[in-house]
Amino acid sequence: MNKRIIPDSITCCNLLCGSIAVFLATQGAYIWAFVFILAGAFFDFFDGMSARLLKAPSPIGIQLDSLADDITFGLAPSMMLFCYLRPLLGWWAGIALLMAAFSALRLAKFNVDERQHESFIGLATPANAIFWGGLCCMPYGMLRYDWMGWVLIGLSLISCYLLNAEIPFFSFKSFKKEKTVIISFLAGCLILIGFCVAKAILFKHIEFALFSGTACILWYVTLNLLLAVAPKKK
Repeated sequence: MNKRIIPDSITCCNLLCGSIAVFLATQGAYIWAFVFILAGAFFDFFDGMSARLLKAPSPIGIQLDSLADDITFGLAPSMMLFCYLRPLLGWWAGIALLMAAFSALRLAKFNVDERQHESFIGLATPANAIFWGGLCCMPYGMLRYDWMGWVLIGLSLISCYLLNAEIPFFSFKSFKKEKTVIISFLAGCLILIGFCVAKAILFKHIEFALFSGTACILWYVTLNLLLAVAPKKK
């Protein structure tokens, strides 16, 4: 059996999860859509790992991975936000779909950018998807006024920029080089997750627990932006 079938099959599972998430978003099942985005992230992590362990990388696998990632981490969260905002903004909510296009651009740039082996230049698409997936699971009560919907549209445009910005973002692959930063990030995540889970238990709404993903990505982006503007040690 060709060993390449295994990582490619895992990548296809990622694509399938993303496709299901898109369908669930159109049905208003945002929590389940987010669950399948997270499942896609799980498969996305293991397809690359399996390819390295089996020593079975392939050019087709790289292209298939980007295609799957754009469905799961580009189109799915974009469709979630579009469907989430459409009752409030009508067809203007279609602006949110720009994230799918900018996610595809970000993934294409990643494939040819030799600087991104251990860290990222621009926000990674899975991080962006987790941010929006958790946010769209929140009750409609947060959209009390029309302008709140436009705030989310504005944030989606900022996401489009961050996906392709020349801003360094750390990854766990660079743990040895940026140990202190990553530990600080993880500590902040534990606090945010604990707070959101406690609120979910207190108010008996699972949406607050899912929002912890949004909170952690917001912390991740904030930390990286602070590092980007901080004076460099000579």
